[in-house]
Amino acid sequence: MAASPSTARAINDRLALRLLQQEGPLTAGQLKTLTGLSRPTVADLVERLQDSGLVRVVGETGDRRRGPNARLYGIVADRAHLAALDVRTHSVSVVVADLLGETLAEAVLPIGSDTATEAAVERAVALLERTAGKAGTVPLHSVGIGAPGLVDPVTGELRDTSGLPAWHRRLVAALQERLPATVLVENETNLAALAEQRLGAARGQDTFVLLWLGHGVGAAVVLDGKLRRGASGGAGEIGFLPVPGTSRLPSAVACDGGFHTLAGSAGVAELAERYGISAAPAPQEPPSAALVRTAVSAVEGAAGADEVRSAAAFLDDLADRLALGAAAVSAVLDPGRIVLAGEAGHAGGEALAARVEDRLAAMSPLRTEVRAGALGGAAVLRGALLTARDAAQDALFAPHDENRRSVL
Repeated sequence: MAASPSTARAINDRLALRLLQQEGPLTAGQLKTLTGLSRPTVADLVERLQDSGLVRVVGETGDRRRGPNARLYGIVADRAHLAALDVRTHSVSVVVADLLGETLAEAVLPIGSDTATEAAVERAVALLERTAGKAGTVPLHSVGIGAPGLVDPVTGELRDTSGLPAWHRRLVAALQERLPATVLVENETNLAALAEQRLGAARGQDTFVLLWLGHGVGAAVVLDGKLRRGASGGAGEIGFLPVPGTSRLPSAVACDGGFHTLAGSAGVAELAERYGISAAPAPQEPPSAALVRTAVSAVEGAAGADEVRSAAAFLDDLADRLALGAAAVSAVLDPGRIVLAGEAGHAGGEALAARVEDRLAAMSPLRTEVRAGALGGAAVLRGALLTARDAAQDALFAPHDENRRSVL
């Protein structure tokens, strides 16, 4: 059945807006070429988008060309502001950006384990408000939040999870109550997978698994282009995976004894100590990242022979550990690619990724590429911002009524 004129206009408008978002400012002629639409249709949609406040003239193209055909049209990036939060066990990071994702302001706030729940919530909310204020007077449209723990796939709410600070769950509820903006919460590892797929080591991959290696461990599963959360939102809780090399099994309330014991930051630090490797982490960085980075630098740099041998042995031993979790994932899901993400995965680079891939090749007949994450610890914030941007653009780029006004 043929689309109605209003539906066709809405489809054309969205197509043009996506092209302007992805390609940057374009002339009407360029829009005509990229969309395949007629010149009058493009002229009409440009007029509609200008009337709605979504598009404006941002310049002209060419040295000699002047007039309507030379006008460059771009998205009005300050039509709305977006915010992203990365909520960790002992800190919260905030970034505020425009509609195109350009960072306008950012901040980080440590929150000690002895901070009371309500005090922690108020400090985090105040940090967001201050950062949004520094970005300008444009109101926040959408806020993306990345947090550890399970997100209910039905309600979209952060579930009450043992072992995590109570202020995490209360913060999400407080922001939903106090902000006029749309507030979206997602597991931090899932957001990292989104960011690596759009911007990093999983570009072009419809099927892959991301292993998060930071203070703790986690996994995100993307199959056939879709993020898979599981029946209760717990897909990817790989820290609870029973593996050889631990003295006991994990329990329903603690992942000690599972894969977390081998690949979490504390376990990696213990392993590094055996090989005489030490390093001071940067603020808010897991110790494992600094230790892995130091070992890689020693192997690839001009360190002494003994230091190189110790560093290489440490990376080999760590790769053996990581391969246990990666092999289980590969055998069950056959993802084709595994991304070692998070601060430690990024620090390990190709030196660590290649070692894990070699071990997987020896353990499994399923060919699995292993790549180092490109975004490190910033992947969660990037993923949260992408989520907020998608939500805002879906709303602001919605079809327009016959009076050429936004439906919002």
